[in-house]
Amino acid sequence: MDGQGSCIQTPGDPTFSSKGALSEVTKCRSAVRFRRSHGTGLTMRGYTPHHKVASMKISKNAQVLKRDFREKVDPEQISLLMKKEWKLFYVTPLYKFKHTQLKTYSKQLSAFIASEKQKGRAVEVGPETGFKVVFSIIFGLTETEEDTELVFIQIHSKPSFAAEGASDVVIWSGWLACINGNTEYLRAIPADFVCLPLFCASGAGSLTSLVKSWFETTFDCNFGQLRISPSNLHRLATMWTGCHPTVNIRYLKLSWTLPTCPPLDISYTVNPGDVSDLWSRICQGKDQVSSEVAKQFFQCLESHFFRHFRIHLSAGELTKVSTALGSAYRDGKIQFMNSDYMIDVLMLLTESALLMMPV
Repeated sequence: MDGQGSCIQTPGDPTFSSKGALSEVTKCRSAVRFRRSHGTGLTMRGYTPHHKVASMKISKNAQVLKRDFREKVDPEQISLLMKKEWKLFYVTPLYKFKHTQLKTYSKQLSAFIASEKQKGRAVEVGPETGFKVVFSIIFGLTETEEDTELVFIQIHSKPSFAAEGASDVVIWSGWLACINGNTEYLRAIPADFVCLPLFCASGAGSLTSLVKSWFETTFDCNFGQLRISPSNLHRLATMWTGCHPTVNIRYLKLSWTLPTCPPLDISYTVNPGDVSDLWSRICQGKDQVSSEVAKQFFQCLESHFFRHFRIHLSAGELTKVSTALGSAYRDGKIQFMNSDYMIDVLMLLTESALLMMPV
């Protein structure tokens, strides 16, 4: 990043304890782009996913979710989702997709990539390597009877003349999920369709495009980029902060871009104890994070920042939230660093994907 940064230790005030908040303000020459999420493409005739936005449950209910989550899911499988940066997409219901046909899909997608490789599109696979595609299921990542088990996909690459016993290298990973999807919408889907609205990909963009293309051709579906709205970034940051009493979040780091000339990037890092105290006062024993609670939480953070720097963060765009549990980006990327409360985040992303479905 261009420009000079400075670290400023702020004194205590009515919002935070004497530990204060550490804030870094950096000027950036790059242009500021404001993005708005919108749906494009096709949808199933007669079915729309519009529904009331749910609240994210935390506190004692989150403890139950966390315990049930660990009991249901194999730790080795859940580790496949950890510490990678995932690009987010929504996908419309899949026509005649069957979990019992995953081996067949593995062969079909492998053949499709091989064909595209001959045309020069699958360049990441490499001219001297063999590869294979593996579909699998991660069991237990569901919250309702209508949810569909998570489908995990890996593309492995292996040099043609590799030493005997050499292991394959995973060059791309992706998965489709539906966690606590809207029951009314899921029940309205015809029996020939399977709803896995959240698609996450990690790897070369060209391979992601090939996988999406194969799905669209095979299952008559459509993909679209899933950006994380500012309100959902607020909710994620608020939810992660609420986890601090049981899981040390270590820090809450927030990033904004302000439309100044030159543009201004602001990184705002808050002591976890201070921000947890603020959260406790706002939520006052509530066991859920609604959009209203998250909005109030951020208004307090922004007011605190304004008192010290006379900068209105609300005039800019929140672009990133980060704690030791994970990071989320406005442009549609997420990273899980800890499996604690992952299920809560996946519920929010599923909700967002369903809301993005084209009408």
